[in-house]
Amino acid sequence: MTVAGIQKLGVDFGGKFLFRDVTFDVGDRDFVGLIGANGTGKTTLFKVITGEIEPSEGGVFISGNTRLGYLEQHACSGSQRTVYEEALSVFDYLIDIEKEIEEVTLRLEGNPDNAHELIDRQSFLQEKFNNDEGLTFRSKTASALTGLGFAKEDFGLTCDKLSGGQRSKLSMCKLLLSKADLMLLDEPTNHLDIAASEWLENYLLGYKGAVIVISHDRYFLDKICNKTVELANGRGYFSKGNYSAYQQLKQARLESERRKYENDIEEIRRIEGIIEQQRSFARERNFITIESKRKMLEKKRAELVEPEPDPKQMRIKFTPEYESGNDVLFARGLRKSFGDKLLLSGGDLEIYKNDRAFIIGANGCGKTTLLRILTGSVTPDAGVFDFGVNVKAGYFDQNLGSLKGSKTVLDEVWDENRLMKETEIRNCLASFLFRDNDVYKNVDSLSGGEKAKLCLLKLMLSGANLLILDEPTNHLDIVSREILENALMEFDGTIIAVSHDRYFINKLSSVIYRLNSDGINKFEGNYDDYCKSALEQPSTVKQTKEKKPNAYKLRKERESEINRLRGKIRRAEEKSDSLDRELDELNSMLTDPSVSADYEKVLEISSMIEEKSSEQLAVMEEWENDSSRLNTLLTEDENEAD
Repeated sequence: MTVAGIQKLGVDFGGKFLFRDVTFDVGDRDFVGLIGANGTGKTTLFKVITGEIEPSEGGVFISGNTRLGYLEQHACSGSQRTVYEEALSVFDYLIDIEKEIEEVTLRLEGNPDNAHELIDRQSFLQEKFNNDEGLTFRSKTASALTGLGFAKEDFGLTCDKLSGGQRSKLSMCKLLLSKADLMLLDEPTNHLDIAASEWLENYLLGYKGAVIVISHDRYFLDKICNKTVELANGRGYFSKGNYSAYQQLKQARLESERRKYENDIEEIRRIEGIIEQQRSFARERNFITIESKRKMLEKKRAELVEPEPDPKQMRIKFTPEYESGNDVLFARGLRKSFGDKLLLSGGDLEIYKNDRAFIIGANGCGKTTLLRILTGSVTPDAGVFDFGVNVKAGYFDQNLGSLKGSKTVLDEVWDENRLMKETEIRNCLASFLFRDNDVYKNVDSLSGGEKAKLCLLKLMLSGANLLILDEPTNHLDIVSREILENALMEFDGTIIAVSHDRYFINKLSSVIYRLNSDGINKFEGNYDDYCKSALEQPSTVKQTKEKKPNAYKLRKERESEINRLRGKIRRAEEKSDSLDRELDELNSMLTDPSVSADYEKVLEISSMIEEKSSEQLAVMEEWENDSSRLNTLLTEDENEAD
C-alpha cells in the first residue's frame, strides 16, 4: 500500500527552481534514503511533504489515514519536564486511561448502584489499555532513551538543561515512540555515537511504518534503505536499493548518458557533412535531400541531452614534508579526570608508520580527551607517551577551534604559510572551492562545511606525516567525505582518528582501538572485521544473581494477557462466522443460472471465494494460536492457585 506519493514536484525561489520533476512513491514498509549535496533542497522537500512550504509544481499526496511524524529540530527546548517525563508524554493518553481505570476500581469498591456500567467501562478501558501496549510503554520509553545514549542518571534532568544534541536525541525518541505511519528523519545519526546508531538501525528494521531519511551516514543508509532518491542538478533521481546499489546504478546511468551524447554528436556531425556535400552539387534533387536532412538535424539537436556536469569538488592531497621513523607513537597508562569524573583510564597505544588507527567508543568515554593529550592541549593525570623520530603531527579539531573568526578566509590560511605567495594561497583556496570574492569572506560567516574545508586545507599545507583527526567528516556532505577518504587512502603517512562514521572507518582503518571505562581493546582490520571480532569475543560482563520477579506484578500481567487473548479469540470467532456467511452467499450465486452462464462472472466470484477462504484460514490459524496460548496461561493460573 502506498502511504505517500511525490509527483513531478518542483520548488521555485525567486524565479529560480531549487529542484523540479521530483517523483517517487513510498510504500507502507519502505525506507527511502534522501541524499544530495548541501543546498540541493533536501530539507525543503521535507517541508513540502509536511505542508510547511507550498510546491511551485506538482504535488504531495498522503494516504488518508497516514499519521505523519517529523523530527522537530527545536522541540523540548523550553520544557521544565524531566527527560523521562518529556519522552513519556507521547503516551499521555495511556496514562489518562490508567488513571481512569484506577478511579473506576475505587468507585467499584464502594458497591455503587451503577456497578454493572462501571464493570463494563473497566473492561473496555482495560482491553484498550492492553491492546495499546499499556503494560510495556514505560519500559519501552526507558529502553529508547537508553538506546539513544541517555544514561539512567540523565532521566531526571530537566529539558532546559539539555544540550542541543541531547534535545535532538530526545525529540527523536518521542518520534520513534509515536507510532507514526510515515516518519521524516533529518540527519538522525548526527549526535549519536556508534552504539546509539546501531540501536537506531535495529529499531527501524523492526519498525512497521515507512521512513524517509536525510542522511550523510552511508553505513546507516546501506543498512536500512530499500529505495534511494538523490537531489542533484535541480532534479530528482530515484532507484530501488540502498546507497551502494544506487551508486552503482548511477555510474551506469551516467556512462550510458555520456555514450548516448557522444553518439548523438557524431550523428549530428554526419548529417551536417551530408548537407554540406549535397550543397556542393547544387542540383534540384540535392536541395530536396538537403531539406530532408535539415529537418532531421533540427530534430536531433532538439533531442540532444548533455550529460550531467561534474559537480565542483575539492581537490585534496596530503603530502608529508618528510618521512617519519617506523615507530610513531607509544602510550602507556594514560589517565585523565575532570573533577570527580574519570574520562580516560588505561590508555595504551602502539602506532607504527602507515597505520590508520581509529579510536571508537561511547560518547563521553574520553576519545577527544585522548587526542588532546597527544596534541599537548591537555595534561594527563598519569601515564606517559612518546612520539618517534621525525614525527610531525597535524591536528583536525572537531570544534574547528583553530579558526580565527575575525580574519578573512585568505588571511586565515596565509598567516600560517607566510613563505607562500598570494597566488599560491588563492590557488589552494580555489581547490577547496573558495573562489573569487569568497576568499575575502569573514571566517565567522562561513557554514560548518566551509569551516571544515578550511581546516582541512590548513592541515594539508602543514606537511604533517601524522594526521590526528577528531571527527573530520562531521560537517561534510557525502561527496566531500568521499573526496577526503580518497585523499587519506593515498596519504603516505600515519593516521590516528576518532570517528563515528562507520563507512569512513570501514574504508580506511587498519587497526581499531575501542575505549572502555577500564582501558583500551585493540582490533586489527576495518570496521566489519571489528564487528566480527567483537561478536566472537566471550562476554566479560559479570553475571549477577537473578532477581526474584514480583509475584503480584506477574499475576496482574498474566490476567491482563488472559483478558486480551479472550477478546482476540471472540473477535476471531465473529470474523470467522462473518466469512462463513459471505462464502455461503458467494457459493449460492454460482448456482444461479444467469451467473453460471457468464464465464467472466464465474471467474470473478471464484476468485472472491478463494480470497475469502484464504482469509478464513488465516483467521482460524490465529484463533488456534491464541487459544493454545490462553490454555497455557489458564493452566499456569490453576497450578499457581493450587
